[in-house]
Amino acid sequence: MKIIRYSIVVFLFFLLILVRAFSSKLFYDPLIVYFQNDYLYTTIPKINTWRLIVDMLFRYALNTLISLGIIWMLFQRKDYLKFAGFFCMVAFMVLITVFVFQLRGEFVSGYLFPFYVRRFIIHPLFLLILLPAFYYQKLSKR
Repeated sequence: MKIIRYSIVVFLFFLLILVRAFSSKLFYDPLIVYFQNDYLYTTIPKINTWRLIVDMLFRYALNTLISLGIIWMLFQRKDYLKFAGFFCMVAFMVLITVFVFQLRGEFVSGYLFPFYVRRFIIHPLFLLILLPAFYYQKLSKR
């Protein structure tokens, strides 16, 4: 049974890698090229804000669902799953609000803050935070 669970976890991590690998084909994000090199030399490219927000929401939801699957397969506890889901939902609402305000202000306060806010939205970084936290919680209850 553990072999099946861990195989599913590996498959889910592979899905996260696939989302990352095909992100440029699946999602609208003109800021990728901007943050790779152009932010030092040019202004922000023309952005369809609503399309960017919807695609970021879709990418975040996809990453979150896969992350919740990983958490469930590793710990199989509803309270961990509920907490992670609620945490990710609140985090998205806060992060997307901050990002949109930064985007509307055309990053006048600098590019680093919106760069990292965007990273937290488009990558499953909360999984890297929640997995060790849940593991520590599991160990401390023994």
